[in-house]
Parts: sequence; C-alpha cells; structure tokens
Amino acid sequence: MSQFDTIAPQRLGHRLLWEALVDVEEMRSLGQGPTGERRIVPITGGEFRGGPGLEGFYGTVLPGGADRQLVRADGSKELDALYEMEVADGTLLTIRNRVIIDESLPGPRYALSRIEVRAPEGPWAWLGRRLIVGTLQSARPERAAVLIRGWEMTSA
Repeated sequence: MSQFDTIAPQRLGHRLLWEALVDVEEMRSLGQGPTGERRIVPITGGEFRGGPGLEGFYGTVLPGGADRQLVRADGSKELDALYEMEVADGTLLTIRNRVIIDESLPGPRYALSRIEVRAPEGPWAWLGRRLIVGTLQSARPERAAVLIRGWEMTSA
C-alpha cells in the first residue's frame, strides 16, 4: 500500500466573494508579437457587490485599468487585467485578474482565472491572503461589460 492510499484527500470548497460588472471599451489590436496577437481592452468603470454574508462589500470599479490580451497560435487567449475597485468605505483594492480562455472543445466556454487582490491594512486586507478563482462572462448586448465573479477557495 502506497502512502498515496493512506492519506485521505483534502476536500476543497468555495464561496462567492463578489460579482463585478466591469465596463469596457472595444478591443484594440496591438499587432502580432512572437507568441501571438496582442490586444488591449480599456476598463472604463463599473460596480461590484459582495456575495452572501459580505453585504458590506460593495462599491465601484474605477476607470483607468486595462485588460491586456494575447491570442496564442493554438487559438486560446491569455488575459491579464489590472484595475482598481473602491469599496464603499473608501478602501482601494488593486485587482489583477489572469484569465485563460479555451474555446477549442465542445461544451461550455472555458474561461477561468486566478485573481490577486492587493489591499491596504484594514477590514479587507484578508483578501490578499486568499486563493481566489474567477469566472468571466460577457454582459453584451445589454451592456458593454464583463461579469466577473470571484470565488474564495476553502479547505473543508
């Protein structure tokens, strides 16, 4: 019997931390690079709200950020978005959202991300000490925006 068989796998869970509607401009091509087509999508603002139990966590997405994209030779996309969210209490959070999109297989679109939060000391500093996985969906045609949900990964 291997040690793999004697140590039970740790169970993982998740909880919704926030939902953000991030307003964006049209995508602009930055030209072909050595690893694929480079693109940029300016972020113009938006809003967010906390998940269940985080009702005090809400505010605005500040304009001025951008989503830099790479369309790889295999057709998948790498997105690297950097922007700020301002909590209603005045706290400024810097969000870095790195997304992988793969639409090569049948079934639902694969668009998952790792979200990093930089927060000052205070009530939201703990967000910078969590593994946050994100989902990404388009809000078009109703709104020129994307809907990003941030999920905290937990161990049971």
